[in-house]
Amino acid sequence: MTGRTPHARDYAWLRERHRSLREAYCITLVSEIAPEPLLQRLGAEAGTEVTGVGGLFEPAFDTWEEHQGRELFVAAAAVGGWSVLVEVNGYLGVTSAAVRPLSRGRTVVAHHRSVDALDHFIWLADGELILGFEPLFPYRREGSRAEAFAPRMRESGFLLCPGQDLDHQHTEAAFALAERITGIRLTADTLDSLEFVCGRAPAP
Repeated sequence: MTGRTPHARDYAWLRERHRSLREAYCITLVSEIAPEPLLQRLGAEAGTEVTGVGGLFEPAFDTWEEHQGRELFVAAAAVGGWSVLVEVNGYLGVTSAAVRPLSRGRTVVAHHRSVDALDHFIWLADGELILGFEPLFPYRREGSRAEAFAPRMRESGFLLCPGQDLDHQHTEAAFALAERITGIRLTADTLDSLEFVCGRAPAP
């Protein structure tokens, strides 16, 4: 975890510079694995290389249209000793069948938001669910540290009582919480400069 306390307000740039990504994405941080082996573990053969998330939109939507959701476009890059998997309009990173086996011997932290504003956050370590919840409803949690980690969730910007208004920052809070757990801070410049290896993975 980072020494500073990441907060949703640190990710206000999502609305300004990466609004399209914010509306429908899945971001997965995985320890102890490089980008190409990560893609292989997900059943994707590394193919094209893309610089920055802006270049992921067209191939992601083309893949969806061509395969009607049977295959998903996935892009992985190295960042701070971890690998980050970015999916435009994807969800593989929060699919238990895909990431629980991947978490054996390593840590996986993923968060997702769909075009319908459905969202999910998971933290897995060595096959165990440490924390899982919907960012829009953070007071409904599961996992071995679901209650013990509540103060860190609050410090990241989540309001944990039913009826409290998060002021639409729950997506930004998910980014902050992922940073809190992994120590990896994603910025607008980082997302624009990452060198991705890309492939197509079968949908679960």
